[in-house]
Amino acid sequence: MPQRTIAVMATLDTKGREAAYIRDCVLKRGHRPLLIDTGLLGEPGAEPDISNREVAEAGGASLDDLRRHANREESGPAMAAGATKVMHDLVASGEVHALLALGGTQGTTLSTSVMRELPYGFPKIMVSTMASGNVGPWVGTSDITMMYSVTDIMGLNPFMRRILANAAGAACGMAEVDIVQEKRKPLVAVTTVGITTRGAMTAAKVLEDAGYETIVFHAVGTGGRAMEEMMRQGLIGAVLDFSTIEVSNEMHHALLAGGAERLTVAGRLGLPQVFCPGALEVLVFNEPETVPAKYAGRVLVRHSPKITDLRLTREEMAEVGREVARRLQATGSPAVFLIPTAGYDSYAVRGEPFHDPDADAAFVAELRRGAPGSVKVVERDRDINDPAFATEAATTLIGLMHEAAAA
Repeated sequence: MPQRTIAVMATLDTKGREAAYIRDCVLKRGHRPLLIDTGLLGEPGAEPDISNREVAEAGGASLDDLRRHANREESGPAMAAGATKVMHDLVASGEVHALLALGGTQGTTLSTSVMRELPYGFPKIMVSTMASGNVGPWVGTSDITMMYSVTDIMGLNPFMRRILANAAGAACGMAEVDIVQEKRKPLVAVTTVGITTRGAMTAAKVLEDAGYETIVFHAVGTGGRAMEEMMRQGLIGAVLDFSTIEVSNEMHHALLAGGAERLTVAGRLGLPQVFCPGALEVLVFNEPETVPAKYAGRVLVRHSPKITDLRLTREEMAEVGREVARRLQATGSPAVFLIPTAGYDSYAVRGEPFHDPDADAAFVAELRRGAPGSVKVVERDRDINDPAFATEAATTLIGLMHEAAAA
């Protein structure tokens, strides 16, 4: 196994002993540690390979100035920017193969902001006192591995040595992994939620039978954002956006909000796309008491003990149609919006509580009125989970990919 370099990031003025212990663990495994100091005020408790002064300068700041101000609102972002620049350059040049960081609230905030800017697949491990709760603010849509330290990271003892040795072993193990990536057909992204899963599974199988690999995203807000970040990084080559529920949830500040850029990134990048309105009429909240009062009297569906679904009205669906059309203006290459008029999900078919073809028709009318010429709107008298509909969605995308490859 060739020697790998493990970057170890910490505030060495407060966590120098712990970082030095990780350094020794990495050395014992035959790899090279690279200590990066993001501390600000005190002297480092371990000799850094990249000093805090170098980190500050990489962020366009002076360490002495930051120390004089001693203002975390200014120093934190400056050190984070510098550490991000340092790590980005090291990763781009192939000089490091994993990043392991230690921290409490401040260290976790700084280190994970660096990690979120690194490519998907690059190993990132955050040993943190904050890792037992909601880690969403630190992880975002990145593939950061959060490791709970249980106790404060302050001093060495038998328990902390074990935690840090485990972290070092994990980082080394991740860095040792080599996967040969063969350049094949485009990787196809597929979005789905529970009430469109049967259709998405059918579509994915059609794509896979045609020789394409698929990567499926749960359209719960973070799923769509992660998909679009992977597009920016060049990991995804085509999109079957089967479940666009994240747009309506963003508009109404509901649980599955996908962000302001949802439906725009692939278009700007010129990727082949097929859209479907999977669960687009559904707003998602937690328990019934969390549903805003303005929706009083609406029919609710308990999707699970923790999830409550609500159906949009005709007027609200028309508004969604206008917003989707607005976002599709970024789509310059040929694309297809394929609409199943018999139901956008399993709750919306005839006989189910969200069946409302008039409201769906209002969405389609506004979509047709505002969509750019590059997006062809096609209606089919089937529901989204019908195998024939899902198959057509997949084969339509395959046709667009063939056209793009021939161009």
